[in-house]
Amino acid sequence: MIETAWGPLAVRDAHVHFFSYRFFSLLTGSEPAAATAKLGWETPPEAPEALAERWAGELDRHGVASAVLMASLPGDEESVVRAVAWAPDRFYGWFFVNPLAPGALERTERALAMGMRTVCLLPAMHGYSLADERLQGMWERLAGRPGTNVFTHCGVLSVGVRKKLGLPSLFDLRYSNPLDVQGIATRYPGLRFVIPHFGAGFFREALMVADQCPNVYLDTSSSNGWMRYAEGALDLEQVFRRALDVAGAKRLLFGSDSSFFPRGWVAGVFRDQRAILERIGVSRDDAAAIFGDNLAELHRSQPGGS
Repeated sequence: MIETAWGPLAVRDAHVHFFSYRFFSLLTGSEPAAATAKLGWETPPEAPEALAERWAGELDRHGVASAVLMASLPGDEESVVRAVAWAPDRFYGWFFVNPLAPGALERTERALAMGMRTVCLLPAMHGYSLADERLQGMWERLAGRPGTNVFTHCGVLSVGVRKKLGLPSLFDLRYSNPLDVQGIATRYPGLRFVIPHFGAGFFREALMVADQCPNVYLDTSSSNGWMRYAEGALDLEQVFRRALDVAGAKRLLFGSDSSFFPRGWVAGVFRDQRAILERIGVSRDDAAAIFGDNLAELHRSQPGGS
């Protein structure tokens, strides 16, 4: 629990990247230590359970109740499966998939069967529209597993670790518009969709989709530097006010966008957002929803169950 102006809150972080040993192997095709040395980061332990223990200690240090762990590259699902199995009361498992890659559907079903909760998509990175007919089979399978969620990155996509390592970032922002979510979310009302970073530059469009689709959530993660693209002056307080007005507190998910050590959990993101919501004057119930209860609610139904 974290003490706040509303009293103690159970904070659950909806956006933590699990940069595992295998993640760096997949990213660079070489030994992780070479990449982490260049970055000035800690090399993660080979065993995902050991990295999960590191994260659990970090959450304890800050009073955070639980967190999403994202397998941040397709193919690293098992790392997060093992991390969640090590502490299922502390972590939720989410994973990225390229739905156009060979065997993607089978890999997705296998990960969900092993307890993962949310499928994460990067249309701009992998070059497809959510409306692409080749994704139809995936939508049908996911809709057939009640309790499964879909995280889809929209807006500006900047992967800091790739930039720092000099890796190409050939992203196509034509596929980043949150409006692409609307048709799918309408067609499959039983699926819940999460758009991170308030749409990351497509704030207006993200609000439009959230207004039209009650199964669309917005996450609040990162520094939200996309605000510099907005027309006129826009600050994070205004962003929260508009998001609360359109989507309501029950569809906002606090996220820090934490990812590596020794930085660990980015407490400053929480402090800044807490201060804004205190200043706005949201109720204790709404603060509890945003900072943790909404994330817990997304995971109450088991995939494949009721």
